[in-house]
Amino acid sequence: MTKKIAILGSTGSVGTQTLDVVRLNPSRFEVYAITGNHNVDLLVQQAREFQPEVVCIADTNLYEQVKAALADMNIKVWAGADAIAQMVTLPSIDIVVAAMVGYAGLKPTIEAIKAGKTIALANKETLVVAGELICKLAQQYHSPILPVDSEHSAIFQSLVGEGNNEIEKILLTASGGPFRNYTLEQMANVTPEEALCHPNWSMGAKITIDSASMMNKGFEVIEAKWLFGVPAEKIQVLVHPQSIVHSAVQFRDGAIKAQLGEPDMRLPIQYALAYPERLPNDFARVDLFSVKNLTFEQPDMTRFPNLRLAYDAIGKGGNMPCVLNAANEVVNLAFRERKCSFLQMSEIIAETMECVDFIAEPEYENYVATDDIARQIAARLLQKLKS
Repeated sequence: MTKKIAILGSTGSVGTQTLDVVRLNPSRFEVYAITGNHNVDLLVQQAREFQPEVVCIADTNLYEQVKAALADMNIKVWAGADAIAQMVTLPSIDIVVAAMVGYAGLKPTIEAIKAGKTIALANKETLVVAGELICKLAQQYHSPILPVDSEHSAIFQSLVGEGNNEIEKILLTASGGPFRNYTLEQMANVTPEEALCHPNWSMGAKITIDSASMMNKGFEVIEAKWLFGVPAEKIQVLVHPQSIVHSAVQFRDGAIKAQLGEPDMRLPIQYALAYPERLPNDFARVDLFSVKNLTFEQPDMTRFPNLRLAYDAIGKGGNMPCVLNAANEVVNLAFRERKCSFLQMSEIIAETMECVDFIAEPEYENYVATDDIARQIAARLLQKLKS
């Protein structure tokens, strides 16, 4: 049976690779709806190739441009955040690929869950910001959440067939990014261009900076806690520069199961879309004879304090991970725009976490308010850097 797919963020890195998977499996998957933010040309190109039922552009100012470009096609064109949230509830959709970047992915993911859709989750901020709420809603509305991140897909694959066997530890691997061997003095002067040169993975700008600062790995710790029901103290980060072991699970008898593969996001995307089936593909295979070393190192939280801040946030719980994410989105963009240094990002995030009022049991409205307040505080702290 052909599965109808909605791709939130089809013009981004995960979105475009999801379309690669669809191209390889046209009898298995149909693109029913796609969304983009600003990249009109690519969104229109995708619409013409896959002919979805609905195309939605997040930026309402670009609506007329998209509509005019698709005027000769029988495609509905919508615009705005509310339209995206409405789109994911369409009855024909089977799977929603949540690949929007950042906090913007939270609301449509919630609406897709309430509509009982299967969620292929690539937007880690959804669980970082509101993990407890998302898990409750997924259970209430019987909405399966299948991880797309390579690390969480590896954990998920390692758990298949294990039933209720107790997890002793989750081993979450990290490449270490481009500054793995840099001193603090060296990192004080790195440029956005240097941070965007990831040694192994090809990703969007925001997530690549998060990877360089190890905030991405901190987010993945929080995400893993909610996805797999394991407390943060049982999630260990291992720096693995080769990016071949995508993550592993250690069970109570000491056995470790891991998933290995080339650093290619199409494999976890395809696994999530086709689960529980494994489909054939032409993706590159790992040649174990050519792998000279598989090494693992302890992460240095002095040089990469964002990882410690993430553990602090999930340890406190409540709305604190929401604060962490909001402040990070502000400083991540600021660094890319040369408004703060690489190391100042962590300083501003830490200070923002100290300034926002703590809410132990937040509702959705509290997350929305917390996100807004944290962004304002982080922006003010950025302004102080100029004075």
